[in-house]
Amino acid sequence: MRVDLFDFDLPNDRIALRPANPRDSARFMVVRPGEGIEDRIVRDLPDLLAPGDALVFNDTRVIPAQLEGIRERAGQTASVSATLHKRLSDNRWLAFVKGAKKLQPGDLVRFGETPEACLLAGVHASVIAKDDDGVTFEFEFAGAYLDEAIARIGHIPLPPYIASKRPEDAQDRADYQTVYAKDEGSVAAPTAGLHFTPDLLDRLKARGIELHFVTLHVGAGTFLPVKADDTTAHRMHAEYGQVTPEIAASLNAVRARGGRIVAVGTTSLRLLESAAAEDGTIHPFAAETDIFITPGYRFRAVDALMTNFHLPRSTLFMLVSAFAGLETMKAAYARAIAEGYRFYSYGDSSLLFRAEAP
Repeated sequence: MRVDLFDFDLPNDRIALRPANPRDSARFMVVRPGEGIEDRIVRDLPDLLAPGDALVFNDTRVIPAQLEGIRERAGQTASVSATLHKRLSDNRWLAFVKGAKKLQPGDLVRFGETPEACLLAGVHASVIAKDDDGVTFEFEFAGAYLDEAIARIGHIPLPPYIASKRPEDAQDRADYQTVYAKDEGSVAAPTAGLHFTPDLLDRLKARGIELHFVTLHVGAGTFLPVKADDTTAHRMHAEYGQVTPEIAASLNAVRARGGRIVAVGTTSLRLLESAAAEDGTIHPFAAETDIFITPGYRFRAVDALMTNFHLPRSTLFMLVSAFAGLETMKAAYARAIAEGYRFYSYGDSSLLFRAEAP
């Protein structure tokens, strides 16, 4: 499909720079294809679902994957800004690097150090390779020691549409993490989950709604623009995900007794659809997925989707258009813009019910 079909005009002031406080006070657009749109608040979610339904959350934990440092080569130095996006081994990471032309295999980079503060304790890494997927760094530390070093010197990699407007600060360490985050490995938050509070989770359970957790480590590729003119020419970056045998069995039981599976976020949806067979049966899954969902895709596992409002021409807007219908989502987004909904990672949310397949 033509990428320009997924374009729309978004006023700059609709981009949220801070989340709602409390988290579940954000606005919540409920979209039922063919039935209309309803404006609610996120804390209304228990009333919008039925006992026996199941919410599926992505419990990945964001790491401070934005690293600043200096490159050394033959006595010459240059500033380096890297965003780790895929772990390759205990001591190797693939990263997107601003100004990657400054780097070549064999270079040494001292992360956590800058020309102004060269005595700051950091961590050294060697450039191993460079290609279209980024720069491969081999660090002097490995395993838990490397994790501790990254946590000490790294910064939360805010999405570019926020980072271009303000710097990351201490509050982002809490704001850009779900309250149920567990398994470290993401460089971007599964943002639909940012709206949940312990109280909301308790109310959902009291309503008889099951809560299940899967893991998909979100890579920085989620922020990359679609540069192709047609969706068939766009390549998705692979991300590692896991659905345990126990979770797969529980979700299949939900469907067998007539309950609905509600994905919290596009990451949960992409993982569940990657794990599902043609008949909708969810199988255990532990692998990378680069699934790219556009209109025409037949959904197998997910009945409803909770998600934030996405970028024009993005793979995520393509996904929600596939789920609820392109014209339905264009109308929903036009309404959101007109009514002052806040967009992107720290913005408001929506609950989309799946359109019936033609």
